[in-house]
Amino acid sequence: MKLVDAVTEVVSPVVASLGVELVDVEHLGGVVRLVVDEPGGIGLDRVAEVTRAASRALDLADPLPGTYTLEVSSPGLERPLRSPAHFARAVGQKVNVRARPSFEGDRRVTGTLMAAEAEQLVVRTDAGDVAVPYDEVDRARTVFDWGPPPKPGKVGSRPKAKPAAGGKREDGHEGQADR
Repeated sequence: MKLVDAVTEVVSPVVASLGVELVDVEHLGGVVRLVVDEPGGIGLDRVAEVTRAASRALDLADPLPGTYTLEVSSPGLERPLRSPAHFARAVGQKVNVRARPSFEGDRRVTGTLMAAEAEQLVVRTDAGDVAVPYDEVDRARTVFDWGPPPKPGKVGSRPKAKPAAGGKREDGHEGQADR
């Protein structure tokens, strides 16, 4: 049994008992990362609650050899899509899919996820609909649009630095900076 599968087996019932969804489990070197969510998004207090419960369960079952760091987090705005269930929940959203080298066609597909069928997903792109079998997906995630880009020539809203005591101000006068 793979390490991720062993951790999933231990923490799934614990997370479910708290009414939280286990979205993903990752093992990266000495870090075990649990990604959890709940309807309306998960807050820090709930993440802390899941962390305590999952940590206790992992300590008791001890599926990991040696030491590790447990991280528990929300999926964030741009969520990884790893299972058919993840894709089904993302239907109607903008997605970015990177296919494996064996995929015939453009390996990078970005557009609206139109369907998550039994064997494949369908993404509507500017060039038309693209069907990608799940076993050809290398990586996929939802895409969050941050809004329109800033207008050209628009200066940022960063305040100008004030001079230190005794320094010159922008108007050329010397003196104390405003405090």
